[in-house]
Amino acid sequence: MNMHTADVIAPPAPKRLEDMRVPVVMMRDILLKTMFRKSLEMVSDLSDAMCIPGIIVQELIDMCRDQRLMEATGTLNANNGNEMGYQLTDAGKARALDALAQSEYFGAMPIPLEVYRQQVKRQSIRNIMVTRAQLTGAMGHLVLPEDLLDQLGPAVSAGRSILMYGPPGNGKSSISNGIRDAIGDQVFVPRAIEYGGQVITVYDPIVHVLAAEPEQDVTSLRRRTPYDQRYVRCERPTVITGGELTLDMLDLKYNSTARTYQASLQLKSTGGIFIVDDLGRQSEPPQSLVNRWIVPLEENKDILALQSGEKFEVPFDTLVIFSTNFHPNEIFDQAALRRIFFKIKVEGPSQANFLKIFAMVAKKKGMPLDEEALIYLLKVKYPTIDSIYANYQPNFLIDQMVSICNFEGIPLQMRPDLIDRAWANMFVKDEHIVK
Repeated sequence: MNMHTADVIAPPAPKRLEDMRVPVVMMRDILLKTMFRKSLEMVSDLSDAMCIPGIIVQELIDMCRDQRLMEATGTLNANNGNEMGYQLTDAGKARALDALAQSEYFGAMPIPLEVYRQQVKRQSIRNIMVTRAQLTGAMGHLVLPEDLLDQLGPAVSAGRSILMYGPPGNGKSSISNGIRDAIGDQVFVPRAIEYGGQVITVYDPIVHVLAAEPEQDVTSLRRRTPYDQRYVRCERPTVITGGELTLDMLDLKYNSTARTYQASLQLKSTGGIFIVDDLGRQSEPPQSLVNRWIVPLEENKDILALQSGEKFEVPFDTLVIFSTNFHPNEIFDQAALRRIFFKIKVEGPSQANFLKIFAMVAKKKGMPLDEEALIYLLKVKYPTIDSIYANYQPNFLIDQMVSICNFEGIPLQMRPDLIDRAWANMFVKDEHIVK
């Protein structure tokens, strides 16, 4: 993937106050609250705190001075390139406190939802072309059936929903992560967006991984124009949820103390991947979870609600990957299945691929292969489970044998009796599980 994609899609920096398209009173109040909460006086410091150019901060300050909410301190700060300092008047402090009572939000100026929509289009996951080489490169450490990449490639390039199903322990989660690595470029994530005078924080350091800024060539005549600093340059986001996923995680979260909203999980995953692992293990029925996604998957938009009950549309630009150990017909009706574009069965490895994985894991862990022990494993142990292989088993068995050898104080080795001990641990749990 061309790592300079991000330069093409960078959101342009606003140049004047009217470029901001945020209600002027809201911008003024965020300035007052930021000055009050952070005790800042200089335009340059306020520009950094609010992530907007100094020229726009100065326009807001001039407006506040006209309204007697702010005054110049009358001293030039020598440390700050002789900048003039500003402070809140009593009326300004009263206004800041009043504004804080309505919403605790201060700092980075939010981006209007309408402006954010345009940025989502510029960096859409649907614009991505993933080649076979990229997918193979990202999954090179996995031993996969030949035809699996044939199915995965078009699914990822389409940027639509994917359902991976099949028995547990065969790498559905690893494949999901491989897809994420194959995509590998960058997007711009807003620190916060504004809709109807409400602030919704989007950037989340837990979900969003900062991307390295491209180096500026100081000798170049064409210096890159700085992008809108209200966005953070990030790797394409990946949200991974499992059994803990509940429907309310897909709604805005209102903080009643701060009186601000936090973006829903899928809004945070815009431009990236949303992985629902272990579908069928959540407290909500899988059908309800998929029903919640039907409109977004079909129409590329999601509907969220404010505390007031007002509903509004946000872009839905996410590759959704569902992964389940159940057969799709057990957990979905046909209408839901129709809406999931790609259904890919991930089965256990063939005996040949199982041996390939076993040899790779053994080499990595410093365990010498033993022909007699391997024949015992394949001819004596596996027939007891109908010779059904799973990708997790080589790791499990070899780790067990390593632990036994370390405990017994003997060099790492494979023997039929050690395989028996390892095997007993692999399947002992099944005896008491009610299927």
